[in-house]
Amino acid sequence: MEYVMIALLAFALILFIISAFLKDPYKIIREEIDQLSMQQIQEMYVIKKKLKVLEEELLVGEEGFQPSTSIQQPYPSERKEVHEIIKNQVWSLAQQGLTVDQISRQSSLPPNDVETILSEMIERGQRYE
Repeated sequence: MEYVMIALLAFALILFIISAFLKDPYKIIREEIDQLSMQQIQEMYVIKKKLKVLEEELLVGEEGFQPSTSIQQPYPSERKEVHEIIKNQVWSLAQQGLTVDQISRQSSLPPNDVETILSEMIERGQRYE
């Protein structure tokens, strides 16, 4: 009985030593998951950074945006009516000799609206000085 106990103890000791030197089968999987997680975090950071740059460019682009005279609005029925005070301001600027583009910038109206207002004022009978 003593020999059996000693043999079992020796066998257990050998198994313990062998297990210390064996590779962990889940270690490789854990390392791959960690690597994928880091790659995903880095890619998300790059995407967020690019998105922030695009948003800033979009905001800057909207501030300096002025529609071209060659672009027609697709739905003229949806155009907002220009207030009479702004029309008078446009007419006053035109009488001072400013160009349509200059009037457009000062009144925050598209150039085609400025031209429309000027033609309406001329049709009303007001003189262009």
